[in-house]
Amino acid sequence: MPDVTAMRILVVDDAGLVRLYYREALERAGYAVDEALNGLEALEKLLVAPADLLIVDVNMPQMDGMTFLRVLRGQGGPNASIPALVTSTESGPQDMAAARRAGANFYLVKPISRETLVEHVGLLCGVPA
Repeated sequence: MPDVTAMRILVVDDAGLVRLYYREALERAGYAVDEALNGLEALEKLLVAPADLLIVDVNMPQMDGMTFLRVLRGQGGPNASIPALVTSTESGPQDMAAARRAGANFYLVKPISRETLVEHVGLLCGVPA
């Protein structure tokens, strides 16, 4: 069984309250959490330290979540295969399809309960419920 305390989650969202909400829920569940304000900052952080999972917002300045995932997946190498959970207030089927095409493994519509967040992070990290 994977050790969640050794797992690093990179939260990519421009909203400080959202990052704090995710951080508190995930750290309470035992995960290590790092943050980035947008896709460009996330790419830089991944060059320094790998992550086990990405939680990516769609709408962000400088580099949005879809562009970030396309760039990351297109680079190849170990970071290209990091599982990604995309989050957004956009709930249409076209939004979910666009996220899948960009490289998302799963899509959740905000607001997201702490329980749902931790459950889906666990699933994508291979942690049994």
